[in-house]
Amino acid sequence: MIQITLPDGSLREYDQPLSVHEVAASIGPDLASAAVAGRVNGVLVDCEYIIEADARVNIVTPREPDGLEILRRSCALMLAMAVKQLHPHAQMRAGKELGDGFFYEFTVERPLTPADLPLIEARMQSLAATNHSIRRRPHREEMSLYRLGDTEYQSHGPHVPTTKVLQAFALDHISGTLQQRIYGTCWSSHQELQQWSVPPHVVVVSMDDRQATYAQAVTDSLRQRGVLAKADLRNEKVRYKIRQHSQTVPYLVVVGEKEQAGGFVSVRSRTGEDFGRMAVEAACEWLSQPGILGG
Repeated sequence: MIQITLPDGSLREYDQPLSVHEVAASIGPDLASAAVAGRVNGVLVDCEYIIEADARVNIVTPREPDGLEILRRSCALMLAMAVKQLHPHAQMRAGKELGDGFFYEFTVERPLTPADLPLIEARMQSLAATNHSIRRRPHREEMSLYRLGDTEYQSHGPHVPTTKVLQAFALDHISGTLQQRIYGTCWSSHQELQQWSVPPHVVVVSMDDRQATYAQAVTDSLRQRGVLAKADLRNEKVRYKIRQHSQTVPYLVVVGEKEQAGGFVSVRSRTGEDFGRMAVEAACEWLSQPGILGG
């Protein structure tokens, strides 16, 4: 007999080992359909993970941050599959979730261009509709192997059980030449995707990949203050990103190695006015004041 303790403290008993998905199904069909992973004794696991002993279990859905991160990680795999189908000679390298979205990096003989993105996105939509399964394969290294279609990819898990839950996504950028990255965003609903697509008042720009987590945390702090903010975490030169956003975004918040180490940010306006370095909380408070972003 296996006892499962649910988040509300209730107990369920099962006669034999069962998967996280089976636990969700025993609670209700809607939860089983929404499940993207489980948390067993505090550890995130795939839906196919088998529970063999008494445990505390929480079913993870896209409505919580961990679930949304899993959606984005799996969307990166689906992007890799789409690129491989359209460009069989492309060599897949690595991909993962990143801020509000994801990326996948690959090497190609002929560089892809922004004109290729709609075709790749359409192929991803087709893959989602086909509802491919994503299954973890036995692997001894730190990174797991996940099988999607007829290809295995090295990736940290967990991943969604099937591609049908990957519906609200979009590709928005491609960088590099022979070694390229395609970036996209992914959300739990089309409504959230549309809200994200609204032009922001503030863009948080990272210097390089090492500040990605810090830049996203600053962005989340601004959003908590009611500021319409996005993070640009692309692996592009910071001058390129600043020049691009300066054309349309009222304020830019720049974070580099020094800003991250000191817990502050550098703020500048679209017109080039430099407001210097501010503590994160002070910057969020200032930018959220009535009239600042409308001025």
